[in-house]
Amino acid sequence: MEFYPKLYIGETVKKPEKIKKKLKKYAKLNNIWLIVYAKENGQFEFYHCVMLQQYYYKENPPYVVGIAGSREEAAQIVRRIAEEAVRETGKADLAAYLFPDPVRLKTGREGL
Repeated sequence: MEFYPKLYIGETVKKPEKIKKKLKKYAKLNNIWLIVYAKENGQFEFYHCVMLQQYYYKENPPYVVGIAGSREEAAQIVRRIAEEAVRETGKADLAAYLFPDPVRLKTGREGL
């Protein structure tokens, strides 16, 4: 599992470094929602961290952009990212805003 270097953290999330360590071990956590960049379709998604228990995510670890304490907070973080993108670039292209330079992932693919 990879984390965005400037990880977005919700206001209700306490001890984000501890949560990151637990997430890397696929621990079950209450009230933790993740904002992830889905490399397959170039979209941002958010879901409860229990989804990581599925075998798919162990084989295809997500790229986490943000951590929130509730579904509503996750939606607010996505909104905040969109507002920042529009303010900085004039476009609502979140991927281009967060990843302005191509990034080589562990899979060896160029870009995100």
